[in-house]
Amino acid sequence: MKKHIPNLLTLGNLYCGFFSIGYIIDGDSKNATILIFIAIMLDAVDGRAARILGVTNEMGKELDSLADIVSFGVAPAFLAAHTYFADFHYIYGVAMSGIFPVFGAYRLARFNVTSQEESLKHFTGIPITLAGAIVTFLVLFVKMIPLWVFIIAFYGLAILMVSTIKIPSFKNIKLPKNGVIVTLFLFYMFYLLAKARFEKVPVFFYVALAIYILFIIIRFIRVKEPRLPKWKRGR
Repeated sequence: MKKHIPNLLTLGNLYCGFFSIGYIIDGDSKNATILIFIAIMLDAVDGRAARILGVTNEMGKELDSLADIVSFGVAPAFLAAHTYFADFHYIYGVAMSGIFPVFGAYRLARFNVTSQEESLKHFTGIPITLAGAIVTFLVLFVKMIPLWVFIIAFYGLAILMVSTIKIPSFKNIKLPKNGVIVTLFLFYMFYLLAKARFEKVPVFFYVALAIYILFIIIRFIRVKEPRLPKWKRGR
């Protein structure tokens, strides 16, 4: 049973991305952004859960990529099309945002064929999770950030995903990956809700809080290193 837990978290990530698109089409950008940030948290814990349980495998890696392209490529692009690019003709807005998941898919494919030793040292181009999170976070300020600024950031992030820039992965350092932007998002949501005196709280806000607590707890669980036979120790 435990071998399925990480994959269920990954599938939850994928489902949140798909569900977010539904809310975007329905015109509910608040629940849509919350669902994307829930997906970010699930993406951050699925791999760690696999290592804690000792059930890492290639299938999990491939499934993770499929989920990421939906939750952090397609969903943020749709969000951009329905907010910042909404003043354009609908088809033009979708076409303008379509470059983001295309570049994201290329970034994921390149990562999947990168050796594990190299990926432990650095990433080539920024991860799609980070790029999608930044785009989603910027959408929260659609009434404050000018369109031209968003366009520069949007296409800049897309280009950075497929760039050959080497970015330290920090995989061997115990840092809460994506934790900063998720925490900022939740603080901003608290601010908006307090400003509105907690009227009309988005449906998935409380779900996001619960998963955030799980996200924090899992980050502090130590991953057991596999024990080597006596004859291999000290090498």
